[in-house]
Amino acid sequence: MADYVIPAPQVPSIPVSGGGSFPVRRVYCIGRNYAAHAVEMGHDPDREPPFFFQKNPNNMDSTGEFPYPPHSNDVHHEVEMVIALKSGGTNIAIADALSHVWGYAVSLDMTRRDLQGEAKKLGRPWEIGKAFERSGPVGPLHPVSTVGHPDRGRIELKVNGELRQEGDLNQMIWKVPEMISYLSEYFELQAGDVIMSGTPSGVNSVVRGDTMEARIEGLGTLVVKVV
Repeated sequence: MADYVIPAPQVPSIPVSGGGSFPVRRVYCIGRNYAAHAVEMGHDPDREPPFFFQKNPNNMDSTGEFPYPPHSNDVHHEVEMVIALKSGGTNIAIADALSHVWGYAVSLDMTRRDLQGEAKKLGRPWEIGKAFERSGPVGPLHPVSTVGHPDRGRIELKVNGELRQEGDLNQMIWKVPEMISYLSEYFELQAGDVIMSGTPSGVNSVVRGDTMEARIEGLGTLVVKVV
């Protein structure tokens, strides 16, 4: 046992459908991976090289509640599919990428859009708008042995019963194997890494008291209350 000088922090984890939990090592998030969302954010949807930012592992939250964060008046929902890796490496071939996946889940990339916008204008990193406490609500992981590798299927988000976001997983510009392969060229991926795979169009703000329902066909529904 390591001789830590303070108590070791708890290992962040995601619950697993059917029991158990998945330990989270790193969280990679791809930006503008649906063409319609790229357009609504003011960018050309042509297939440019992908770019990624990161959340912190302990941002992933399965409590069903999202505390409205401080210093923001414009917090947006972004429904996304999470990809959880059971193994990794460097320079992973696209043809081999899916063999590293343990499972998939429904998640939300909650964003302090006003603070992210300020950071963009100043050419600064996005963490203040993306990597804040409990900014990654997530549902239970479903193992590949149960759901396979979802490459199509409806993805949607409702707020208080009103449809806000809708699309299909097959509309992702960069597919799951490509994301894994690309990331492995720049990072050494390992078991416990998760990838948030981008959001369709329709992102918008939430306020305290709202109820968000994020759904991906085959992966169930994630219900989160804004508190």
